Amino acid sequence: MHKTTLVIIIFISGLIFGALVLNLWSAETSPFKALLGLGWTALFLIGLFFADKHDRK
Repeated sequence: MHKTTLVIIIFISGLIFGALVLNLWSAETSPFKALLGLGWTALFLIGLFFADKHDRK
């Protein structure tokens, strides 16, 4: 399995966890939860960059 695929699977599972457990997409989302979602997406992009860089070698 490629590292890129693994990063995508971890990101999607984190989105599902955030939606069901942390209730990120509710109407009463606090700024902390919003920043948590942005941070998770930023970590995904960084992980995707390094995984793709590693897969190309």
